[in-house]
Amino acid sequence: MKTKADVLAELRTMLADVFAAKAAGEAYGRLARAHGYVDGYMRALLDLGTCTKAELLEVVNAERERSSGPAMRPMPEVSEKAA
Repeated sequence: MKTKADVLAELRTMLADVFAAKAAGEAYGRLARAHGYVDGYMRALLDLGTCTKAELLEVVNAERERSSGPAMRPMPEVSEKAA
């Protein structure tokens, strides 16, 4: 049986793959399928009581931030990059 750390590491890998595919402009069908796998995996973790919703949200947010940067940035930082 996998440990909680193992399943969370696997989830991080799956999320990284989804975010990379989205950034690369992957076809909608493949991207939707990958999202479905991740959603199903997270649902199973919730149903089995392996993780809480808060823990899963923390993992998703961390991977999204690692992939795309922080959700919010100070406006001067955005303006400097546009110039």
